[in-house]
Amino acid sequence: MMGTLGRYFFMRYVITTFWFLVGIFSLVFIIDFSEQASRLANLPRYSISGALLMTALRIPLILQQTIPFVALFSAMAALISLNRRYELVVTRAAGISVWQFLRPFILGSFLFGVLAVVALNPLAAWGTKRGEALLAEWGSTRNADAGSIPWLRQIYNGTDTIIGARSVQDNGTTLLNVTVIHFDPQGTIILRQDAASAKLEDGYWLLNDVTETRNGQLPQRLKTAQLATNLKPEFVQERLAKADSIQFFDLPRKIEVARSFGFSTNGMETQFHSMLSLPLLLVAMTLIAACVSLKFSRFNQSRSVILGGILSGFVLYVVTVLVKAFGSSGIVPPFVAAWLPVVVAMALGSTILLNQEDG
Repeated sequence: MMGTLGRYFFMRYVITTFWFLVGIFSLVFIIDFSEQASRLANLPRYSISGALLMTALRIPLILQQTIPFVALFSAMAALISLNRRYELVVTRAAGISVWQFLRPFILGSFLFGVLAVVALNPLAAWGTKRGEALLAEWGSTRNADAGSIPWLRQIYNGTDTIIGARSVQDNGTTLLNVTVIHFDPQGTIILRQDAASAKLEDGYWLLNDVTETRNGQLPQRLKTAQLATNLKPEFVQERLAKADSIQFFDLPRKIEVARSFGFSTNGMETQFHSMLSLPLLLVAMTLIAACVSLKFSRFNQSRSVILGGILSGFVLYVVTVLVKAFGSSGIVPPFVAAWLPVVVAMALGSTILLNQEDG
């Protein structure tokens, strides 16, 4: 009996979650397409099909941010629907406790979180990189995260050089809209090179479509130029890579490489533990949904109770993001930053349910 009932409840949760995802996908697609169309319309190679493709590439990353709310709302909707149809009433009358009939929902939310980590996250990382590449191909000189892209400094063969770019591809080994500034030993600027792109090769940067400007001389245009370097691709990738653009399965290796170069790994460690704790975060959201959805009401759930559940889920999400920021900045250990809100939320949800159901 419990096996059949459990499968029924599980399928109800899956179907409800699916339709929530379809609804959010459609809404986000329309809004993001409108935004992309207005933002990219002035690019030389812009087209409607290109804007549709750009939106499709961005959707997984946006959906990834909404996953906790989807879990909350789908659990609330499924439980309220079962209550209104007397199905939970009959289940309780059959002697099945709340902890038994909640198992399918908890299992469903946990599997939903696992699917988001192993499938949606890699797709979002790939879509982000591909979207940046498309922007560069269309002639965009603006990167959405340009303010977070650091400048590289190299000292090689007695020359001090600073390299900056507006856009980064291939995890940092390809730079677009590049500016290279050369200094002499006294710290005076002796040469500036502006290039359309720079590719890190073995022992040098290959600059394309270069304009060289020296003190007291007219600018000189070159098709290509080489800048000798001792920077290794692994170093540049770790220096320029952003934690949220790295696939979950690549994060452990990236963390080890970054440590070997002496870089701070707080951001990547926090991202890794956040993705690792996501399935349990969705379980916590399901427990919060159960706290406000299990009281029987034939026609109407209390609006204040439902609003309280939504606000509780929103507060949990905000606290999770806030503590994650603390972990990325090194204020809080990454492990604590990722797991503490989840553990506390699960404990509070379980405590409230115990008080409601068992007194």
